[in-house]
Amino acid sequence: MYAKFRLMVVILCAGLLSTVLADDQESATVLPAKISKDDASGMIFQRDDMTAITHPDGHKTESVTSMVSSDGKYYSGMYRSEKTRVDISEPYGVNEFMFFLSGGVTLTSSDGSVMTVQAGEAVTIPEEWTGVFATEGYEKIWVIYSSDD
Repeated sequence: MYAKFRLMVVILCAGLLSTVLADDQESATVLPAKISKDDASGMIFQRDDMTAITHPDGHKTESVTSMVSSDGKYYSGMYRSEKTRVDISEPYGVNEFMFFLSGGVTLTSSDGSVMTVQAGEAVTIPEEWTGVFATEGYEKIWVIYSSDD
């Protein structure tokens, strides 16, 4: 359920960004997407295209999508989350690379193995992963690939 919700949020954000970009750059040159030092320091969350969500468990997140591929399967951006613990009992649903700028996460896989990822470290979660995702809060740069249309 969490994976489907997360993918839905990413696609919603990406769709909004794609619409804005399509309107502004109808036949413009495709450019690389950059997250600047100022963006990475948290300024990105001041942008007009930032999406804030209060989840059913009460924790809040903020997200900005910086790039969406033309085929809609590859996304990147920044994400901020408050303290939360999510039991991911169904496969995660997307392949996601995360580089933590602050905070971190503890990933307890279904087999009981535990991995802690802290600021300055990265992790890639495969779409088939199940387990518990627990955090005291973090900011991350993320890249998602989804083979689903």
